[in-house]
Amino acid sequence: MGRRRSSSIAGSPLLIGAITTLIVVVAVFLSYNANNGLPFVPTYDIKVELPEASSLQKSNQVRLGGTRIGTISNLQPKENPRTGALTALATLKLEKKVEELPVDTKAIVQSVSPIGLKYLELKKGISPRGIKPGGTIPVANTTEPVGIEELFNMFQKPTREAIKINTNNFGDGLAGRGLGLNATIAELRPLVYNAVPVLNNLASPQTDLHGFWVALNRVASQMAPVAEQNALYYVYLDTFFKSFATVTRELEEATVGGPPALEQAIKSLPVQAVFLEHATEFMHLLKPSAAALVTVAPPLAHAFSTGATTFSEAAELNPYLASSSVALAEFAHNPVATLGLENFTEALEIGNPLLAGITPLQTYCNYITLAFRNLASASTQNVGIGTMTRAGFVLASTGPNNEGYPASAPANGPSEEHPGGRPGPGVDTGSNHLHANPYPYTAGPGQRKVCEAGNEFYIPKQVVTSNLPANDVSNNREFTSREDNLYGEKYPASTLKALGITGGKGKS
Repeated sequence: MGRRRSSSIAGSPLLIGAITTLIVVVAVFLSYNANNGLPFVPTYDIKVELPEASSLQKSNQVRLGGTRIGTISNLQPKENPRTGALTALATLKLEKKVEELPVDTKAIVQSVSPIGLKYLELKKGISPRGIKPGGTIPVANTTEPVGIEELFNMFQKPTREAIKINTNNFGDGLAGRGLGLNATIAELRPLVYNAVPVLNNLASPQTDLHGFWVALNRVASQMAPVAEQNALYYVYLDTFFKSFATVTRELEEATVGGPPALEQAIKSLPVQAVFLEHATEFMHLLKPSAAALVTVAPPLAHAFSTGATTFSEAAELNPYLASSSVALAEFAHNPVATLGLENFTEALEIGNPLLAGITPLQTYCNYITLAFRNLASASTQNVGIGTMTRAGFVLASTGPNNEGYPASAPANGPSEEHPGGRPGPGVDTGSNHLHANPYPYTAGPGQRKVCEAGNEFYIPKQVVTSNLPANDVSNNREFTSREDNLYGEKYPASTLKALGITGGKGKS
């Protein structure tokens, strides 16, 4: 029996091709992601807030001391929710060896070459506190120097044309003035000598000329976001002064009249001081009322608008007011009218206690309105069937001192009626006990706030000849609406609805 041939990788072309393809794919993947860092390699990720993107791009380098330490993995805008200002937020993927950078680390956008390629330079700070992964370098710690492309962008077509015009105008202005320029240059020599101490003062460290330019740069950076508003400010100033120039004559005339006015003010103001003091005191007293006007302003405005219409229509009444006022004056001087008013006053004083007792009878218990409503309802006809008030007799219960026979005391039971209705001794049903309340409570002066009349409870096996106990009286007030008083149950609900009346108790 022969030996079996051993298999190997070299003997399988298919396997060799698969391995080769895998190596190529991995190489392409690594080369494609080279700018974003090697995969599966840990990084130190932080963020930088920039005033603007400044032509930075994703995958641009991040350098520290001129050495590449990472890349920019993402750029996105960020809006300040308080001011609405927009900044650029750059996400950095840095090498782990630089973790953690000090919190005072600064970021500067630099140019790789004059063609405009940019990178982000980090200047390491000295703070002992570090930026945690995911932290942010604030916009206050970032700067952007002016690039050459921004310098060239200043000279746009309008600017170039303006420079051309200025050059021509300056040339025209200097033409033929050579002798004058020579004389001016000769006179500048003393100026140069006198400028030496001035320049020495400016160069002195105590002058802090460098700080002046730093502060000027800070002011310019703060003014940059509102440059458009400042330009509009000067446009508005031009509009204002143009309008102001049209009234200069009037201002001149007003200025001429100023001295006499000031002389008059010297005489008048001391006299007006008393008025101003009183006006100040009046305003202090008016302050609480002015505060209350906040709540009453809408109805007050409605009253004024309605009053304007009413007063315009009331103008027709004015001719009659004169004759009415004359008649009223004659009536006021008539001695009979005076006696009538005195008698009327006396009648009011006498009737005041009566009114004081009757007023709660209606205002609190509504008895008068209910009486008229019930009287109208009892004497009316409803649904075509007469329901006039009818009366019937009820025999008094039998027993001691019952109401059907002479008695020596109020009916005080027990009842001698059989529970089934037949005469004879039986169980006391409590019906032979007098219940009378001649002075019920109607919420009058000095009385309890209850409406007792018509709402008394029957207490079995007990004689009641006065007001009921407090626990047995219910404050059962009943109110009526205007529709109840006018229509009651005379008309069906459909009829009331057709008449545009709602809220009644009509039958549907």
